[in-house]
Amino acid sequence: MNTLYLDCSMGVAGNMLTSALYELLDDSEKINFMEQMNSIGLPRTVVSVEKVKKCGICGTYIDVSVDGIKEETLFDEDKHHHHHDHKINHIDNHEHEHNHEHEHEHNHEHEHEHEHEHEHEHNHSHAYHHTSFQEIADIVKSLKVSEKIKNDVIAIYKLIAEAESKAHDICVTEVHFHEVGMLDAIADITAVCILIDKLKLEKIISSSINVGGGHVHCSHGILPVPAPATAFILKEVPIYCGDVKEELCTPTGAALLKYFVNDFADMPVMKIKKIGYGMGKKTFVYANCVRAMLGSSQQTSNIVELSCNIDDITPEKIGFAMKILFDAGALEVYTANVCMKKSRPGIVLFVMCKKEIEDKIVSLIFKHTTTIGIRRNISYRYGLIRKIENVETVFGTVRKKISEGYGVTRTKYEYDDVSKIAQEQNLSIDEVIKIIETK
Repeated sequence: MNTLYLDCSMGVAGNMLTSALYELLDDSEKINFMEQMNSIGLPRTVVSVEKVKKCGICGTYIDVSVDGIKEETLFDEDKHHHHHDHKINHIDNHEHEHNHEHEHEHNHEHEHEHEHEHEHEHNHSHAYHHTSFQEIADIVKSLKVSEKIKNDVIAIYKLIAEAESKAHDICVTEVHFHEVGMLDAIADITAVCILIDKLKLEKIISSSINVGGGHVHCSHGILPVPAPATAFILKEVPIYCGDVKEELCTPTGAALLKYFVNDFADMPVMKIKKIGYGMGKKTFVYANCVRAMLGSSQQTSNIVELSCNIDDITPEKIGFAMKILFDAGALEVYTANVCMKKSRPGIVLFVMCKKEIEDKIVSLIFKHTTTIGIRRNISYRYGLIRKIENVETVFGTVRKKISEGYGVTRTKYEYDDVSKIAQEQNLSIDEVIKIIETK
C-alpha cells in the first residue's frame, strides 16, 4: 500500500507541507511542478524554491510572493496603519510558516494568520483589498488545473472559512481574507493538492500535531495558541503543546491535514522509499520542519477493544447481546470463562470495534448485559488485504475470499454459499468444494 506518513512534531503550515511533498518528487518532476505552479493563472503570484538547512538537516523552503512582495514584509509595514472602527469583518489570513522577523510578544496589530474585525486602511503604495469566500472560489475555478484539484482546493478553503465564521459567530459570507494572504494560501493549498495527486497515495497518516503554545497578540487582545479558527478545524484531531511557546500550526496547515489525512496515529510498519523535509524560515532549538516519509505499508488499523466481567447473566441473554453487537458493526464479539470474586464462575465479554462506533457499542453493552463497568484498550491490528471474487461453478456463482500480505495468500469459499449448496445437493461441504475446484 503506497503510504505517506507526516511527522508534525513541529506543527504544520501550508508551504512547509508543500515543501515536504515537493522533496518526494523525482528531479524532472520537481522542475515540471514549479513550472506548473507558475503557470496555473494565480494573479500576480510567483512561487520559488530554495534549499534551507535547520539543525544540520537540509530541506526545502517554497516561498510565495505577490507583486514581488513577501507577505510577512507587507504586514510588517502595514501593522502601524490600522483604524479600529469595527465596521467590517475581515481576516488577515496570511501563512506565516514560522518565519516572522518579529516576536509574537510584540504588541502589533495583526493576529498571525488569525481573524480580527476592524476597518483596514493602507496608507502606502500597497493597495490590497479583502476578498470574500465566493471571490476565492471564482479565482480557483479559473485556475489551469483539473476539476478534481479545483474541487479539493475549494473544499479546503471552505474548512478555513467555516472555522473563522464559527470562531467569531458570523456568517461565512461575512468572512473576508486579506488579498495577499488569500493568494498565498490558495497557492499553498493548490500546490499540496497537485502534489498529493501526483504521488498516487493510497493512505495518508499523520502524527499528533504540535500546535505550539503561549499566546499571540491581535486587535482583539491576547489570544491563546492554538488560535480559535485553528482549534475549531482540529476538533477530533490529536494535538498537543510542546516546549516551543510559539504558534506552530496555522489554519491552512490544519485544514490540509483535516481534509487529506486518513488516520492520526503512530507511524505504521513501513518500508521507506523517500523522505522529504519542508522547512519553515524561523529557527528554533528543534528542527523547524514537516517531515514526509513515503513508502509501502501493509494494511493496518487501530481498533478499540472493550471488555467487562459478568457473573449474573443467563446464557440466553449473553447470546442475544452478542448478536446485537455484531449487528451494530462490531468486528469481533467473544467470551472467555473466568472465576470471579467469591469464587463465582463468570465470563469476560470482549468486543472489538472501530473507533467511529465506540460510543454506540458501549451503550449497547450496558443496555443488553448486567455489567456496571467496561474496560477500554486501543489495539494496533495487522491485517491481510482482503477481496472477494465471484467464481462461476457447476452450482452457479460462488463467492471466494482472497487474503494477501506479508508473503501470504489465503483463499476460502464463502461459507454461506457452499453450505447452501451442500444442503440443496445432499453433499458435505468438503464434497462441494472438491467439485467446484475440479470442474
